[in-house]
Amino acid sequence: MLASLLAFVAVSAVVICTPGQDTALTIRNTLAGGRGGGIATAAGVALGQAVWTLAASAGLVALISASEPAFRALKLAGAAYLVYLGAQSLYAALGRHERRRLGTPNVTLSSRRALRQGVVSNLGNPKMAVFFASLLPQFAPSGGASFPVLLALGLLFCALTLSWLTFYAIVVARAHSFLAGPMRRALSAITGVVLVAFGVRLATERN
Repeated sequence: MLASLLAFVAVSAVVICTPGQDTALTIRNTLAGGRGGGIATAAGVALGQAVWTLAASAGLVALISASEPAFRALKLAGAAYLVYLGAQSLYAALGRHERRRLGTPNVTLSSRRALRQGVVSNLGNPKMAVFFASLLPQFAPSGGASFPVLLALGLLFCALTLSWLTFYAIVVARAHSFLAGPMRRALSAITGVVLVAFGVRLATERN
């Protein structure tokens, strides 16, 4: 039991620490809303993962995967949302004069909005459900792949994700405070491009 748990934590750490769309979104929202925005995003991502964990543990993933149109529609919606967030970051990278010329103000990201973005972004990626459905049973004790065991492992993964992304948000917020205006805008632009790229990849990936 302990060996399986340690192995699960090790594998989870590798997966979580590998940069992906959740990391990019956390960085983006930390740049836009400060440390509070980044931490709220981390909480939103973990909450979205908890929903997918519940679905995978209850065996609902099979229903989602079985409906190809629904799976595809959810994936495209999630991809479009990432592209939208990336475009917002690219807009935020514009200087004050360019934003004024376009006639649209720069909106500060609130923690509530950041939390919602983290949830929606994660739930818009149905491959997370498939990931949990394939990962969790591998580390359940022999004969113990029951709902409570799978749910506990999934929630542990969510807690690890929350811890890592929160750490990321704190580091990015501290580094961001030392950056000059052009460097901040450049970092925002890079984050926007990355989010758009993740959105395009999600939309074009084969199931």
